[in-house]
Amino acid sequence: MQANSAPLTDAIIIAVSRLLDDSQKQRKREPTHSDLSFLFSRVGLTHMDPKANGQTVGKAKRVRAVLSSALNNDIHAGELLIKYLIDTIKGFGGFRKESLNFVGQEAIENATSVFKSEGYVLSSDGDLHPLVLDNLTEKGLTQALVSYVKRARKGSLDAALLAGTGKDLLEAVAKHVLQVKWGQNSFPKNFPTLLGQAFTALDMYTPSKNGDSKLSAIKRYESSLYQLGCSVNTLRNKEGTGHGRPFLASISDEDAQNVVQSIGVVSDYMLRKLEDLHLVNIGK
Repeated sequence: MQANSAPLTDAIIIAVSRLLDDSQKQRKREPTHSDLSFLFSRVGLTHMDPKANGQTVGKAKRVRAVLSSALNNDIHAGELLIKYLIDTIKGFGGFRKESLNFVGQEAIENATSVFKSEGYVLSSDGDLHPLVLDNLTEKGLTQALVSYVKRARKGSLDAALLAGTGKDLLEAVAKHVLQVKWGQNSFPKNFPTLLGQAFTALDMYTPSKNGDSKLSAIKRYESSLYQLGCSVNTLRNKEGTGHGRPFLASISDEDAQNVVQSIGVVSDYMLRKLEDLHLVNIGK
């Protein structure tokens, strides 16, 4: 199972930069500065490169600067770059102890730990891929879903679908709620019904035929979240799961990013409601 991109967080930026840091080494490792320039150009981030702007910096500082800028300005390109960097380091032998380009065991172990906290596995030979969620414990699944939700709220298209499953994030969160709250293992195939059951389990409000005008502000908000969840589900590319773009071809990239952020908002609210019931701990 492969992923086209990988999570981008402050911790991952530091960890990946360390994999490239050879500033204290007499013999410089590959990838070279030229290789980095090629990767930055490949994902459209050359304008964020301090070297391209006339500065003299080492490889680690170059990568950290580009990724930090991408985190704030172009999350999708930054996530692509993370995957390309790991693959490039692997290609040059950076994960093999016998290689002249070996990056060091401590740097690898640190990167492995950081990626794991974001729901990704970095193997000892440099293979980076998402965790298989079906094999996780209830606690592990909660944390993995939280990681997906964080990425979705930033607009990461890859967060809309759970890697290797074809399930969308909101569907997975709804089922997780029902499993944790009611021990339910059989779920309705109709998405509005599934989401409605999850909202009910969390004591969240769903739209009423009698109208919502007399409801409290928070209940009207929950009603809107339900409608939003059902709306974004209709935009899913049902035939394209696991093969790239998670949304219909008629949806522009800008709209798709906004839809993913909406999925993140609804999913985050549901997980936090589940935490309020003292059934899970999702952290900050």
